[in-house]
Amino acid sequence: MNLVPLGDRVVLKQLVAEETTKSGIVLPGQNKEKPQQAEVVAVGPGGMVDGKEVAMQVKKGDNVIYSKYSGTDVKIDDEEYIIVKQSDILAIIK
Repeated sequence: MNLVPLGDRVVLKQLVAEETTKSGIVLPGQNKEKPQQAEVVAVGPGGMVDGKEVAMQVKKGDNVIYSKYSGTDVKIDDEEYIIVKQSDILAIIK
């Protein structure tokens, strides 16, 4: 992937959500609304954003929860990514 985020932006790859019924049938994630969990695949350098110093708190490989209606969807090499500002990331899943 040749996608390098600028400033305080983070590139996320959405985690596939599957649901299993009580009887054990696996339902694909396409039928539900998109999950808010993703894996960080690239992180911008941070620095000065809107006159404030921004230190990046997430790193590549982190699993995170992000705001429901945030970010920009992009498709590169048949893979779908979401580019969000670091402030749109709500939590890191440990």
